[in-house]
Amino acid sequence: MKFSCEKALLQSAIAVTSRAVAQKSSIPALEGLLLQADHQLTISGYNMQTGIRTKLSADVVEQGEIVLNARLFGDIVRRMPDDVVTFSSDDKLVVHLHCGDADFDILGLSAADYPELPAVEDEYSVTIQQKSLRAMIEETAFAVSTNESRPVHTGALFEITDKGLTMVAVDGFRLAIRREKLEKIEGGAFSFVAPGSALSEVKGICADTEDTASVTLGKRHILFEVGDTELICRRLEGEFLDYKNAIPRKNPIAVVADTKRLIESIDRVSVVISDKLKSPVRCMFDQDRVFLSAKTGNGEAKDVCPISGDGRGLEIGFNNRYLMEALRYAPADTVRIELNTGVSPAIIVPVDGEENFLYMVLPVRLKSAD
Repeated sequence: MKFSCEKALLQSAIAVTSRAVAQKSSIPALEGLLLQADHQLTISGYNMQTGIRTKLSADVVEQGEIVLNARLFGDIVRRMPDDVVTFSSDDKLVVHLHCGDADFDILGLSAADYPELPAVEDEYSVTIQQKSLRAMIEETAFAVSTNESRPVHTGALFEITDKGLTMVAVDGFRLAIRREKLEKIEGGAFSFVAPGSALSEVKGICADTEDTASVTLGKRHILFEVGDTELICRRLEGEFLDYKNAIPRKNPIAVVADTKRLIESIDRVSVVISDKLKSPVRCMFDQDRVFLSAKTGNGEAKDVCPISGDGRGLEIGFNNRYLMEALRYAPADTVRIELNTGVSPAIIVPVDGEENFLYMVLPVRLKSAD
């Protein structure tokens, strides 16, 4: 096997595919990257859950395939000078790397030991701009559950209809929904749940461009295609929350807040809250303002944030991180907060434009005021 290619291209491909490499495995090949050279170079990483494969242009002199330890190969290429990397391997799996004045000899593994990435049947597929998919993942994935007792909620629900794509994430305390119109869908309406860990990798692969990405649903796996890179992950099975019936929308109280100012106020009163000393942020919604406070063994903090509307004196408590994340990821400068009682969920939606983002957060029960 022999090829040469630009160091920057090779380094980038290694960085992307290494995201799917197993850190420690009883199968040594899974700690490596599979390199396949024919008319171009293909590099693959796979941890039996998620696989990433990317293609890059290379001057292939001799075809072949080999597995190299991902960390060692990545470290070597990263330290090479910015020039053309020449790669050659022999029958004994000894690899010689040359770039500028730098030379390395390392031992590879047989490609026969590398498990094959799953094939994804082209049953249903959808096309979306990379920047839209990236934004959708960013604005929902933070609410994906980390609790393995309900495996289906450790992923995000994708619902594709002729109206567009809806992504939903839920973790038992909050729920995030993001909607986007679609350019093209094939095979009719469909839905699936993609693992949160795989989605964070998809977000990393997507660029902030209008170039498209495609999502293909197979019987057991999902394929995300972004440019020259493919990510394959397994579908999560199980009954996802019936989110449409879980969201109360007939709320008697609605106030409008400046997103940035409200984040700053929550941040200020959160100073006294820590991992050891937890406390809800107590919010008292009044006419055109909300009083925020928090009290722990560290001390007490209070702040007032201007809002528009009458909160009718409603007092409600929230986990500071859950409330702050909702506002931080809301793609809007001003949000409407819908409230009912001190023990009912709060709904946060953008004020302007279409309701393409909705966030529901459950309150924390407040002890009676001191």
